[in-house]
Amino acid sequence: MTYNPRPVCITGVFISLFAFFAGASFAAETTTQEHVHSMAHEVMPFDVSKTLHVFKMTESGGVQTVVSKDPQAADQIKMIQMHLQHEAAQFQRGNYADPATLHGAGMPGLKELRGGARHIKVAYDSIPTGGRITFETRDLLLLTAIHRWFGAQLSEHGADAKAE
Repeated sequence: MTYNPRPVCITGVFISLFAFFAGASFAAETTTQEHVHSMAHEVMPFDVSKTLHVFKMTESGGVQTVVSKDPQAADQIKMIQMHLQHEAAQFQRGNYADPATLHGAGMPGLKELRGGARHIKVAYDSIPTGGRITFETRDLLLLTAIHRWFGAQLSEHGADAKAE
């Protein structure tokens, strides 16, 4: 019996190519939370890893609060407050471009929030460690959209977010 190395080499080549491409695809993949963290600096002026996003769904809408994990970090707190004040004004006009940039244009609830902005009251408040945006509506479709949007953010911000 003679030894024929060809099948072994071809098999080895296929195994090597499979391992290379499989490894490359795994290395290139990121979780949604990793994507949000890597893109956060394009939308938010503060360091997202040094903050906590808190989402509270209410019977009339919801409250989104962002606080500094370090209550003494005056620079982070000021940036949170400036950003949330700006975002609240944008949301009141139906402009949800920043969340769409960060989370994707197909984010649950965004389409309805954009279209129904005149039926949603959006208010900003400063708090000692950050700020909060309150959303209120009497429209059941928009209430559901706010809750879906909050749920998506909770999921996508990962450990830097919590429900209240």
